[in-house]
Amino acid sequence: MNEPIAVFQAPQPHIRLVPVDRPWVWLAAGWRDLCSAWRVSLAYGLALVVVGWLAVAILLRFDLPYLVLPLSAGFFFVGPFIAVGLYDVSRRLGKNLAVDRETTFFAWRRNPGQIALMGLLLLFFHLAWMRLAQLLFALFEWRTVASWDRFADLAWNSARSLPFLGLGIVLGAVLAAIAFAIGAFSIPYLLDRRTSNVFEAIATSVAVVRLNLRPMLLWAALIVFLIALGMVPGLVGLVVTLPLVAHATWHAYRDIVHFDC
Repeated sequence: MNEPIAVFQAPQPHIRLVPVDRPWVWLAAGWRDLCSAWRVSLAYGLALVVVGWLAVAILLRFDLPYLVLPLSAGFFFVGPFIAVGLYDVSRRLGKNLAVDRETTFFAWRRNPGQIALMGLLLLFFHLAWMRLAQLLFALFEWRTVASWDRFADLAWNSARSLPFLGLGIVLGAVLAAIAFAIGAFSIPYLLDRRTSNVFEAIATSVAVVRLNLRPMLLWAALIVFLIALGMVPGLVGLVVTLPLVAHATWHAYRDIVHFDC
């Protein structure tokens, strides 16, 4: 008789049930980490903002203003991957280890293959969203809009705006919900457990969301609010809100996911 093969390598994770208002505790802990390592955290946030500016500049340079909003919204798909260094800042603070820019920006080396694989999966969701956005713009015949001002005017004042925005929100919400379920704690899990793999991480993340649905809905809403708030002033606010959310996410992971050893 063939012996069964374990899906998870020992020790196995245990998931704690938390009250619905627990995300506020995570945010408070994230803020403390941000204040404790503000130089590294803000430098990391600034680097990502600069990358965002370059991406927007490229789209505008090639007369693709209609892709700026989808690109910005796609941040919610790849955010867990690009914040890996900030998770490591909180991990190191929790262990009273030194925090510096080198260890932060190269944190992915703790579990490089699996973190990269998870990043590719999240990137797939981002690319799928961008492709859907292109199809929506083609469907509503806005692909020929060459001016950002003209596009904004059409999007908010045209008779086509309501079905366009409604369909876009529905499609984006479905993709975002799936991406959130599989990615909410996958990267922190892979960073924390150096011998873990993507399958373990996704299974754990989905289980956390399923078993703590109400607090995770609040947490998702807070993430959307804080990141959107950071995007409003030309992405500048992300210098602060991105590290805050990332640090808080690490504390959410440590609060909910436990191991025997």
